[in-house]
Amino acid sequence: MITIIDYGMANLGSVRKAFERVGAKVRISDRPEDLRGSSHIVLPGVGAFGDAMKNIREHGTDEAILESVGNGIPFLGICLGLQVLFTESVEKGTHKGLDIFKGSVRLFAEGLVPQIGWNQAHIRREDPIMKDIPDHSYFYFVHSYYVDPLEKTDVIAETDYHIDYASIVGRDNIWGIQFHPEKSQDKGLKILENFTKIR
Repeated sequence: MITIIDYGMANLGSVRKAFERVGAKVRISDRPEDLRGSSHIVLPGVGAFGDAMKNIREHGTDEAILESVGNGIPFLGICLGLQVLFTESVEKGTHKGLDIFKGSVRLFAEGLVPQIGWNQAHIRREDPIMKDIPDHSYFYFVHSYYVDPLEKTDVIAETDYHIDYASIVGRDNIWGIQFHPEKSQDKGLKILENFTKIR
């Protein structure tokens, strides 16, 4: 059972349908206790970092996430769900994140925001979430902020948008993706399928 976390800031329906298309059994829940009984956990997100963290903390979801990833449950953050896994963001002030990955969330240079459309992911190291995904594959992006990991070994893939930035990160049982796999056609669905097969 894959649990998609509902904290009021995501297009949950499209993410759910994408997982169902690859054969996964999925539920959407805003109950922290549901995370503990999950085989996999997904944290999607659209919106502002500060608002997201406020909602996550008010729901008590932050503690449930940290407990779940500490127990080895495979975890995937998508778009804003990737960004909140980091130490802090400078979006509309400085806001503390979940601090699972060390590093900051930064704004692209003036005149470059937002990045909207298809761009490539350049694979930097092998990882099970990228199984059967060719290097330089295209995915669909919509974002103005990007993650800047302190630990470069956390970087699975980078994308060139005037700078090379981390578009996929991962360590142990935790992954984060900046683009929207649910909007990225076959390659995006393959990444979601790969995630469901990780135990």
